Amino acid sequence: MKYHSINSALFIKNRKNFMAQMKPKSMAVFNANDIYPIGADSTMPFEQNRDLFYLSGVDQEESVLILFPDCPNSELREVLFVRETNEHIAVWEGEKLTKEAATKTSGVQTVYWLQDLHKVLFEMSSYAETFYINTNEHYRAAVETETREDRFNKWLLAKYPAHAVAKSNPILQRLRSVKDNIELDLIQHACNITEKGFRRILNFVKPGVWEYEIEAELLHEFVRNRSKGFAYTPIIASGNNANVLHYIENNQQCKDGDLILFDIAAEYANYKSDLSRTIPVNGRFTERQKAVYNAVNHVKKEATKLLVPGTIWKEYHVEVGKIMTAELLKLGLIDKADVQNEDPKWPAYKKYFMHGTSHHIGLDTHDYGLLHEPMQANMVFTVEPGIYIPEEGFGIRLEDDVVVQEKGEPFNLMGNIPIEAEEIEDLMNK
Repeated sequence: MKYHSINSALFIKNRKNFMAQMKPKSMAVFNANDIYPIGADSTMPFEQNRDLFYLSGVDQEESVLILFPDCPNSELREVLFVRETNEHIAVWEGEKLTKEAATKTSGVQTVYWLQDLHKVLFEMSSYAETFYINTNEHYRAAVETETREDRFNKWLLAKYPAHAVAKSNPILQRLRSVKDNIELDLIQHACNITEKGFRRILNFVKPGVWEYEIEAELLHEFVRNRSKGFAYTPIIASGNNANVLHYIENNQQCKDGDLILFDIAAEYANYKSDLSRTIPVNGRFTERQKAVYNAVNHVKKEATKLLVPGTIWKEYHVEVGKIMTAELLKLGLIDKADVQNEDPKWPAYKKYFMHGTSHHIGLDTHDYGLLHEPMQANMVFTVEPGIYIPEEGFGIRLEDDVVVQEKGEPFNLMGNIPIEAEEIEDLMNK
């Protein structure tokens, strides 16, 4: 791992909070992700199952965590299984976790090699009445691939059909959405790396540069600061490319007079940041570009103020829509008749701002969080309004990551990253 070690107190606390919500005489199982093949002997880079990482800090394949707080055998209340390592594996693949290192990372005192899983699980299951199985129920999830967790769940329920079944996901949705201070520090670190990348490209962008060249500059800066790289597939969209919301080709030349919309950010220790900025290729906004830019920035500032404890996500977006409508009227993009005759299910402002304003962020870019429940302090949200005008050849999105506070306005984790139009121009023209 490139990142510095994380205090195991985080994972100890996370497990304690999870187990406090489990039913009596129940056990929960969490599996590492697969390493996915590409072809021949090639594989995709390993990405850990976020729930397993959240509860253990273990960041390697072929790992299993079992939690059983009521187990009569006190040594089996928290059990971690890791792949047995040896000198041959160390030479060919690099060092893997020893039992001692697994305990130091996770705080779990009982560690077995993975080969002992079925034997130990058999003993534990004889004491248990309910299995908590882990499933991905995120509102954006559309998974077609069968995961290691899926395969294990099918095997477990076939092997032990007499046990009751419960879901880990609702517990994790609530726990993961409210961040510990250690987590906030890790997200802040990811944001700080993102800031370094963004400041670097402000000095690099000029007419004639290619979108992929900018991507390379960002990746260089992220990796040299201990990030694995981009938190998600980067969007570097010049000119009309910005009006394709998920433009990821990044293969066009940036032209004088155009804007570039960036949706780019670094990860750190599996925690994500999520940044959007829009800058002029030649270092100067036109009067029209600046007017739209400032409108988006105004909506972002006003929307941020609404992220307070007790707010309901769906109602929040209705209020942001009203703010955006007022700005679009000022810009002449819609008129009063458009608003009066709008479809309530697709308001007039949606012609120019068609996506949501905020989502949870943490171990996943679109992190866990139950959107029908009120916002709480220490939840982290993006704020990302945009205005997209294909007929004028540009689109603008601005985005920061903010922490909901118990009182007052949210804390902006990206408060040091340039955003005001004049500051962007000044930095690009130094």
